[in-house]
Amino acid sequence: MTGRFVTFEGIDGAGKSSHIETLAEWMRHRGHEVVLTREPGGTPLAERLRELVLNEPMDTLTELLLVFAARRDHLARQILPALARGATVLCDRFTDASFAYQGSGRGFAPERIAALEQWVQEGRQPDLTLWFDLPAAQAAARRAAARAPDRFEQQDEAFFERVGAGYAARAREHAGRFVRIDAAGTPPAVRQQVLAAVQAHGWW
Repeated sequence: MTGRFVTFEGIDGAGKSSHIETLAEWMRHRGHEVVLTREPGGTPLAERLRELVLNEPMDTLTELLLVFAARRDHLARQILPALARGATVLCDRFTDASFAYQGSGRGFAPERIAALEQWVQEGRQPDLTLWFDLPAAQAAARRAAARAPDRFEQQDEAFFERVGAGYAARAREHAGRFVRIDAAGTPPAVRQQVLAAVQAHGWW
């Protein structure tokens, strides 16, 4: 029995974190086992690595290696066991974020990220990726109203424009699993897009 692996992606402030919780609740009400998790994070070790990545100064290679170290532990201890027992895993970010943030945002060579992806994931990819697409300026306004910024959220608007372009490139490259969500709409409108994208697959 194999479960489904659904990832939520988008720049900081796009609203994906609130909608992933809504989808988890929607699925649980229908009797499905749902594992709600995030990256970096999802296990005790990965959460400790997350704190370093979000708060400690480091160069891009160190950042990328820590993210993938956390990802490997997350896969081994949380994601793969849940999928093996038939659960649905909803994950707030996965490897597409590495290509968008460390790749497009920070300028790290995508072929080196791809090598880590293959080594760490051994070919495992999400079954569905919901990409919350929002202009960088609008996302910045949302972040400013919501919380104190971490090391990533302190980046300027040009950084997030590059990250958004990185997500767009990933969506073109992996069109079979990506669904673009127009995150500029009202929360109910965005929720409807999320539910429609999930229901279109006919898995649940």
